[in-house]
Amino acid sequence: MPFSLPEGLAPEVYPLAWLVGRWQGEGVVVYPNIPETRVVADVVVDHDGGPYLRWQSTLRLAPAEDAVAAGDESQDNPVWATESGYWRVPPERPDDLPADRHPVELLLVDPAGHLTLYAGMTGNGRIDLVSDLVARTPDAAEVSAATRLLGLVRGELMWTWDLAAFGEPLQSYASARMSRVEQ
Repeated sequence: MPFSLPEGLAPEVYPLAWLVGRWQGEGVVVYPNIPETRVVADVVVDHDGGPYLRWQSTLRLAPAEDAVAAGDESQDNPVWATESGYWRVPPERPDDLPADRHPVELLLVDPAGHLTLYAGMTGNGRIDLVSDLVARTPDAAEVSAATRLLGLVRGELMWTWDLAAFGEPLQSYASARMSRVEQ
């Protein structure tokens, strides 16, 4: 399917245009002291014409295997995590950035009390991000670093999230494979 720029998209975020839409799929959460847990991911990336994209992500516990077998896959499964934020493509381009890449920033907040600023690069259907700042409220869980990787592979959005938290070193925390359900 040919790709076309979303109507009204600001030129500043053209390098991220492929993200715009609603994505849904399945994934997994696993971390020390968190057993492997299946999740359903729902991500909406949209815009209002400003020089940024909006991000809204919800991970829900996946339906139990017996519910799936019985055909009861209701959307009332408990929320595991939710976050919202903004993507930007900074106007300043680092000298050492390859010509086919663009700098990118992602600012995320979650109701568990975290604000994370990611910086990285995008190009060729891939986004690599590293946390530049992780701030938290006094009662939020300790998270000291995070990385994100998003990639468009054969029309699907692959997403990984690594965390350094609870005194553990940086390691895989969540991943998902999603299909675009709306443009």
